[in-house]
Amino acid sequence: MKLQTNMSPKFQIIKRDKKSKARAGIISTPHGNIETPIFVPVGTQATVKAVSPRDLKEMGAQVVLANTYHLHLRPGEELIKKFGGLSKFMSWNGPTMTDSGGFQVFSLGVGKEGGGVKFLREGTKNYKKSEEGHPRLNKISEEGVTFQSHIDGSTHKLTPENSITIQEKLGADLIVAFDDLESPKYDFERTKESLDLTNRWELRSKSAHKRKDQLLYGVTHGGQFKDLRKLSAKFVDENFDAIGLGGAHLSKKNLYDVVDWTTDVVTEDKPRHLLGIGEVDDIFEGVERGIDTFDCVIPTRIARTGFFFISPPLGNMKNRFRTDIDKPQFVEDQKPLDTNCNCYTCQNFTRGYIHHLFRARELLSYSLLSIHNVYFLINLTKQIRQAILDNNFGKMKEEWLL
Repeated sequence: MKLQTNMSPKFQIIKRDKKSKARAGIISTPHGNIETPIFVPVGTQATVKAVSPRDLKEMGAQVVLANTYHLHLRPGEELIKKFGGLSKFMSWNGPTMTDSGGFQVFSLGVGKEGGGVKFLREGTKNYKKSEEGHPRLNKISEEGVTFQSHIDGSTHKLTPENSITIQEKLGADLIVAFDDLESPKYDFERTKESLDLTNRWELRSKSAHKRKDQLLYGVTHGGQFKDLRKLSAKFVDENFDAIGLGGAHLSKKNLYDVVDWTTDVVTEDKPRHLLGIGEVDDIFEGVERGIDTFDCVIPTRIARTGFFFISPPLGNMKNRFRTDIDKPQFVEDQKPLDTNCNCYTCQNFTRGYIHHLFRARELLSYSLLSIHNVYFLINLTKQIRQAILDNNFGKMKEEWLL
């Protein structure tokens, strides 16, 4: 495939569902097209754990997300740039997406603290050192975030400007503005303070962004609060060509409300990405509310603990469409992980064999389970897309989420 290196990414809606906000579209990028809705596998350190780029191609993956924070620390954006950018560096040679590093900053800070700890924010009345929970490894100021590397404890700083510079050197097709992730436990005042900082950081991200062959997503925040969420959605819509929905959520209902509040007010013809979401029911509910792309570490993370996705009727809302290969009932089971699945794992291996591998802690078990789980979500979103094209989305959702 010849890359169109001077091409600006574009989004086009080709079909809208008549009974919901669901839509099917295409994001055109220099490294190829992305047909939406689609699940985006997470390759944190330029690799989807236990899944090769060849496996991803064979299962129909269209785009891979990597992490700015991790790649900045190791091996560094300058090295990846020398290799021709992220897509070429990892021999994926397809569309890629990078996040801003904001979530990892959160996990090093308020995400490490115990309940009730004030957010460490220099220059505001909420400034207070951590007194309980784990010691935080970051400090937030107007300029950006100073943090300690989880690898060697060295000190680094992420700002809106260098987050964008890093992402430009990584060369992903879809990139994300630098944001401040609020805690779901924040009250209205602290959430508003965080949102205001995010807005200022995102405008600085936009000013720093120079590459026209990258689509920059602004990220909405506002916690659990409807007024703040709508304000944030309008702000991002006014300033960016792509909408990312971020932040933490108190419950599934709150998550779905947030998506509705956002998609109610943003421009129709912009792509919408729901960050960090990968449960089966959340994907259906997100698509119904107008979401185009999702990313999450769930499929490979649960694979490493022995869990695999299963489709109806065995898979359902009660078991969260998953079961555990470590169960004794699988010792002599000669069926595939999922009898309805066409992935490499299910076409070639039995539950009994994978159960043996997992009990023996053989590395192949993690690979086979991960391949199945990633394929499962990619294939699910492809089926959802086809259902939208065929005017059957509502029926498909009902059949899955009985």
